[in-house]
Amino acid sequence: MVSVPVAQPPSAAASRVSWRLVAWFGGLLVLCYATILYRMAVQWATDENMGHGFFVPVVAGYIAWRRRDALIFDPRQTNAWGLVAVIFAALLSLVASLGAELFTARFSFLIALFGVILYLGGTHWIKALLFPLALLLFMIPIPAIIYAQLTLHLQILASQLGEILITLMGIPVLRAGNTLQLPSQTLDIAEACSGIRSLLSLMFLSLVFAYFMDRRVWMRWALLLATIPIAIGANGIRVALTGLLSEIDTKLAGGMYHETEGYIVFVVALAALFLTHRLINLVAKRFGKT
Repeated sequence: MVSVPVAQPPSAAASRVSWRLVAWFGGLLVLCYATILYRMAVQWATDENMGHGFFVPVVAGYIAWRRRDALIFDPRQTNAWGLVAVIFAALLSLVASLGAELFTARFSFLIALFGVILYLGGTHWIKALLFPLALLLFMIPIPAIIYAQLTLHLQILASQLGEILITLMGIPVLRAGNTLQLPSQTLDIAEACSGIRSLLSLMFLSLVFAYFMDRRVWMRWALLLATIPIAIGANGIRVALTGLLSEIDTKLAGGMYHETEGYIVFVVALAALFLTHRLINLVAKRFGKT
């Protein structure tokens, strides 16, 4: 009796993963970018606007882990263009270090990570991990020039909306730029009160929420866009609430009270995001969009 070896399915044979190779490339990537990653983590710990940075790689890693079956059992093929992307990322990081451009150096890490994944697993791995890779963008602080312009515009918007709401509450107010003159005191809408922190956090949470609660890809984009008016509106409400409380007691406009007020308004913004998801679902059902 002759034993005939059982042939493995083509998909299983084609998708054998050398975990030693994965660990080698992963360790090498972390080693090469150790300084950049460390400095970025320090900014997460010291910059209130980037406090969500610690959660981004954890969530992205968890989503990638959930897709491990697609990486292991489906056909894959190495792609040499991945090495080209890694080399390009290394050159980009070198140029950025010469000019002390933090954003470019940090972004080059994502390009290198993209290249490693493309080389090891080809386009199939890229398709499977594209969403967690996109989420990693939220762990990189915004370039200083863009951050300054965005913060300024958000400060003005918050001041304008706050002025309207305070006036509707029957409190006289005079606005000059991002300064609100009230009967009791003057409120300056500083950078910390621009709302950029809540905007970035809401954008990240909207994508994560849509991923776990809704299978439709277009819903992620819809909720992402919805976070912009929600964050602006919530910050305007915070400014108006601060103005109202300052008329009751000027101490309520600062310190612990002001911080607590910010957390409460952020929770309201989250509730508005969930409500927006339900409203979009109702509209989608009405027009047969599934």
